[in-house]
Amino acid sequence: MLAVTVIAAVLLAWCVLSHRLARWSITAPIAMLGAGIALTSGSDPALVFDFGDMAGFEHAVEVVLALLLFVDATEVPSGAIRRERRVVARLLGGALPLTLAAAFLTALAFFPDRPGWVLAVLATVVVPLDLAPTAAVVRDHRIPARLREVLNVEGGLNDGIVSPVFLLCVAAAAEAHTGGDDYAEAVLDAVGAAAWALGAGSLVGYGAGWLLRTSWAKGWAQPAAMRLGVLSVPVAAYTLSSALGGNGFVASFVAGVCIAPAMRHMPENAVEMTDDLVTLLTLALWFLFGQIVTDEFWDGFHLSVVLYALLAVSLVRIVPVMLALIGTDLTDRLFLGWMGPRGVTSVVFGLLAALELRGASGGDFISRVMVITVMVSIVVHGLSGEPLARRYARNRRAAPAPTP
Repeated sequence: MLAVTVIAAVLLAWCVLSHRLARWSITAPIAMLGAGIALTSGSDPALVFDFGDMAGFEHAVEVVLALLLFVDATEVPSGAIRRERRVVARLLGGALPLTLAAAFLTALAFFPDRPGWVLAVLATVVVPLDLAPTAAVVRDHRIPARLREVLNVEGGLNDGIVSPVFLLCVAAAAEAHTGGDDYAEAVLDAVGAAAWALGAGSLVGYGAGWLLRTSWAKGWAQPAAMRLGVLSVPVAAYTLSSALGGNGFVASFVAGVCIAPAMRHMPENAVEMTDDLVTLLTLALWFLFGQIVTDEFWDGFHLSVVLYALLAVSLVRIVPVMLALIGTDLTDRLFLGWMGPRGVTSVVFGLLAALELRGASGGDFISRVMVITVMVSIVVHGLSGEPLARRYARNRRAAPAPTP
């Protein structure tokens, strides 16, 4: 209970000083991570978290991811997708697969002694985007609105698209670790779980969306009840999919995609309760991540891991994005390629992979690389946000005024 008190106190302190801390790009995730590292480091730390109940911890992490993916899917602006459908299609249909392939091939070059399926899992862990650690960038009006809009759309859909690939790779890696060679069965099981997730998520998402939209249009529901109704959707999708043998967090993402059109006809704040709950849970996860960082750095790390992390958050994404956007009218392709921060999705994927592959060298390895990659991303993307915004502001001032 003391740990919960400390987490709440750190969050309150950030809330009180949030405006001042924003000047140094210290977002809530960064503040919680810093506090987690400070309070769990040293030979006699103030707090120590015991992750002994692996099954319970795994379910808790999955629920956090399920809610996060649901909110991401519902908050993707449909107007932005229509306006930027060509750019978004190239980013998600072209750059994302290329980035996964580049992450895998880079891992193969740096860690040739690791099993191929473990490296495939690693690629799916280090690729998903999370804009929360650099939230100031996507809200900074000095940066062109079009770039911020495209980033928001990509960030909302990127992790949900990677999720089924992550599950497939984990299933194959687990099969390889147990000494089995029936990869076809492992892949079929993963595909079956994804199919159940797709069915459960679609059923719950479309059904709940129709019910909530109809109820609101007829004046049957109160605004507070609508917020509760939206919160029940990812919970129902997750539990139904799990009961059917599907994956819960994939179902929650699908439910978010399916209910999104109906939410345009509901109160604007219908998703706020779910969003606030997700924010609170992910901030607690950032605090816990502080101990994981402490553990990894306390034991030391290899230079190859740091170099891989640097490439994973830079060229591994930049080159595919630059290639995929050739031929579009977007002139700031380098900005989109660079601004791909990693965060809580990578943390959750890494933790789930470590839990699924525990007992294998692959689990600890993936966890270690995930920690370094997220830390490198927080530093390089966090420090680069303000200079990039200032550069855009200077360019705007230097641009000639339009002729009448």
